[in-house]
Amino acid sequence: MKLQFWFEFASTYSYPAVMRVDKVAAARGVAIEWRPFLLGPLFHAQQGLKDSPFNVVPVKGSYMWRDVERTCEKYGLPFRRPGRFPQNGLMAARITLSLPQDERPNFVKAVYQASFVHDRDISDPQILHAAARRAGLDPLEVLAAMTSEPMKDLLREETAKAADLGIFGAPSFVTGDGELFWGNDRLEDALDWTVRGTLRPNTQN
Repeated sequence: MKLQFWFEFASTYSYPAVMRVDKVAAARGVAIEWRPFLLGPLFHAQQGLKDSPFNVVPVKGSYMWRDVERTCEKYGLPFRRPGRFPQNGLMAARITLSLPQDERPNFVKAVYQASFVHDRDISDPQILHAAARRAGLDPLEVLAAMTSEPMKDLLREETAKAADLGIFGAPSFVTGDGELFWGNDRLEDALDWTVRGTLRPNTQN
């Protein structure tokens, strides 16, 4: 059983999802596919936005920040509002795509903690160097992906795939049968759907 986990490093609600997805997925016997992508191109293509909706509509942004504080308190996660929002997660996403699936979670978590716990600039190579080191990776080898042409192309392809799947926000979860669930608060629903899918009878001949 597998579930695709689509996340954006600038996404506030992706932070609690990233920090808890492994545990709740393992409890249900579901493997997670970590899929970074970029929301900016989707916002622009789908909604004509050049900034986060939370900045475009200030009252929505104010609610979001308080809601994220409540969410992190609920799950016992440290949280510090970044001084810059949205952060630029372009290079972090390229690095993540260069890693095999089993090496992605620790690096991704280290980057999110740098952003949403320590208020570090995650577009800074030194911050990504430190995140790679904390994840047990070779920083010099990993950081080469930041300017790698194949990784640039792959990130564009992944973002296009996200759009093709109907993704419009992060975090998003896509099940094996193509069901889309959006939001940290839909993680459990996505996992439960994945588990039930293995129990539903196959009606195809």
